[in-house]
Amino acid sequence: MRNTDYSGVRITDGFWLERQKTLREATADAVYDRFTDTHRFSALECTWREGDPHMPHIFWDSDVAKWIEGVAYLLKTEDNPKWRAIIERVTDLFIKNQDADGYFNSHFLVAEKDMRFKERGNHELYCLGHWIEGAVAYFEATGERRLLDAVCRFVDCVERIFKTERSAPFITPGHPELELALVRLWKTTGEARYFDLAKYFIDEHGANAEEPPPAQTYPQIFYNQDDMPVRARKTIEGHSVRALYLLSGMIDVARETNDEELADACKRMFENCTERKMYVTGGVGSLDDGEAFSDDYYLPGRTSYAETCAAISLAMAALRMQTIDENAKYADIAERVMYNGSISGISLDGKKFFYANAHEIDLDFNHVNKYNPRHDRFPKTERVEVFTCSCCPPNILRFIASISGYVLSESDDTVFVNQYMSSESDELDVITRYPADGNVLIKRKKKSKALAVRIPSWCRSFEISAEYELKNGYAFIKSCEDEIKITFDMPIRLVSANRRCHENAGRAAVMRGPVVYCAEGIDNFKDMQAAVIDKSAEFYLYDSEFFVPSIKTEVKLPKCDALYSDLEDVEYDSVSLKLIPYFAYANRGSSDMQIWFLHS
Repeated sequence: MRNTDYSGVRITDGFWLERQKTLREATADAVYDRFTDTHRFSALECTWREGDPHMPHIFWDSDVAKWIEGVAYLLKTEDNPKWRAIIERVTDLFIKNQDADGYFNSHFLVAEKDMRFKERGNHELYCLGHWIEGAVAYFEATGERRLLDAVCRFVDCVERIFKTERSAPFITPGHPELELALVRLWKTTGEARYFDLAKYFIDEHGANAEEPPPAQTYPQIFYNQDDMPVRARKTIEGHSVRALYLLSGMIDVARETNDEELADACKRMFENCTERKMYVTGGVGSLDDGEAFSDDYYLPGRTSYAETCAAISLAMAALRMQTIDENAKYADIAERVMYNGSISGISLDGKKFFYANAHEIDLDFNHVNKYNPRHDRFPKTERVEVFTCSCCPPNILRFIASISGYVLSESDDTVFVNQYMSSESDELDVITRYPADGNVLIKRKKKSKALAVRIPSWCRSFEISAEYELKNGYAFIKSCEDEIKITFDMPIRLVSANRRCHENAGRAAVMRGPVVYCAEGIDNFKDMQAAVIDKSAEFYLYDSEFFVPSIKTEVKLPKCDALYSDLEDVEYDSVSLKLIPYFAYANRGSSDMQIWFLHS
């Protein structure tokens, strides 16, 4: 199966068109302005000298490159002279300040010049990966290749040092990203050695680690995804974004080489991630220490990390997984991320962001340990415009801007509809208000291939206006009608967690379609944690400003005032509970927030 590129599908209406409109009108400029304020763009001038303020950081280049990539996707469908001028200015600076051997990093060109490619954790190869993706996207959008050619010179430098000479003191990227970017560069340029370099790095990850690694170096090796050869992996571990970017590169290489051993390792890692270590929102990476995966089923709510970039990287891996395993379960995971744990990272006005995403907020008990000046770490309760490490804002810009790439895929004989968005492509048009409701109309333009449509895993009842056969989560349409009408029943559901998820065992989350809901204190009452939802409770939809309906129901709230009471003496009040889409929380100021509820 091959994914249809973002440029092959155009969003025409609905949920995602509104989100892309916000990118155009607010997000792209807001991120650029904050990156200008914080000297990320001016760093590329390479004029900093010892004693000057605002020394370029080792990873600032990646922030600029991701911004370029995000706006390039928007330029593909609508020109913006201001953005093009910015990118051309960046290109001028890249070419002007690039070393004779092709090397470029705004930090190491002006500071620590003797440290180039000396430490694995210095993000030089990570930054190159994002330069590749930005340059490719800009070339695809405009045909301009000056930046692409300059970046290729940097890749040639890396190939010589890391593969030909092996003269660097480390072998593989400390922060994977370059691997998947090199595959993309190969597809764009046709230069086979770029793919060979991607495969080289994938093969070398962990291949040079001592077995077992010394105790004093193990945490860093683990963090950098270099603790074992990739084909030996059985679980997903360490820094969540690094692990999932590495997984994405592994999938790309496995697909292009038909490497079944590597593909099997990818399947094991993805399964461990999504069946043992993923929040109900699609968020991953529960630990702030190392921004990392933890033990299976350890998914705390109040201290959740769930970095926005981690959710995006899971969607990226899911998109790729469906190319090596023709199964709708990967699109199910991508959908869960898309409507929940990724877009929770951006405000509704498109100007503020979360780095870490909370899964429960209890303002009364945040930072109550007055004897510990460090306090416990809880996620922020309101989004901010920029971070010291501001990888997430441009990442979500490029993710939403290219979301159309998740809609379709195809094999030699079948077109697969994976995500439901109002859209146009050469093969078919989709008309829908999804996820506001479950009605989908597909208008077929070409019939040279068969059609398969994903039946979402959350859907228990559906209707299709054509004969079909179910296989691996897809309905394969047997007939050749010009129009296919699909209705996915979209009732409100109560979802339980595995008993090993101790914090949420015996509780229920509320979902409708792919959307996870939460309750905010601003709409409700104190002590929402004590509210009890009856499994037979009636739920009502009501219109809201959040692109999809909000929900009302009645819950029971204990009203005893004693610290402890016999259960038989506890009386309950019936109170109204309002729930909004999880992605919309914290848009109206700091507030308590609850996803999981007691149930009876």
